Formats: sequence, structure tokens, C-alpha cells
Amino acid sequence: MIRKKVKLAYITNDSSRKANYKKRKKGLMRKMSELSTLCGIGACAIMYSPYESRPEVWPSRTGFQQVLSKFKMIPEMEERKNLVNQESFLSQRTVKVVEQLRKD
Repeated sequence: MIRKKVKLAYITNDSSRKANYKKRKKGLMRKMSELSTLCGIGACAIMYSPYESRPEVWPSRTGFQQVLSKFKMIPEMEERKNLVNQESFLSQRTVKVVEQLRKD
């Protein structure tokens, strides 16, 4: 099924905006669950909403705290090894493409 392009603009109708928010939140949570299950990684999300007084935490508050504590336990050298800024990413990508062109 082909989806039509979504026009990104503020939804002025309050009930329509709230319904759209709930649908998208449900879809986002489903995607987070799929990502976590299929890739075997820890994932978490915090969503603040104007419709609810407290933020919603996925998968749960304890699950969020576990993921966050694992992240904080990563040594600084490991963190920096995996960090890439846009400039270095593009230069690495360019090198890979040039090598592929030479092989062909």
C-alpha cells in the first residue's frame, strides 16, 4: 500500500492533534520495541506530552534506569572510539566510495 506524503504542519484542531499524537506515540513505541528485540540492544525513550502530567517512559522506569546505567558505565575511550562527527563521516564515506569505484 502506497502512503501519501505527510504535510508537516501544526495541526490546529485540538482533538485531531491529540488523536494524531496518540497514534504516532503508539507507532514510535512499537518501533522501539522491535528495534530492541530484533537487534538485541537496550533501548529506552522518554516522551513528554501536553496531554499528560507525567512523562511516559518506555519500557519502564526500571528498564530505563538499567539502560542509562549501562551507558554511563562505558569507559570514555570506548565512547570516543565510536563517536563520529559529520566531517569525519563524510570523509570516511568518500574513501569507501572511491575504493569501490577503483575495484570496478
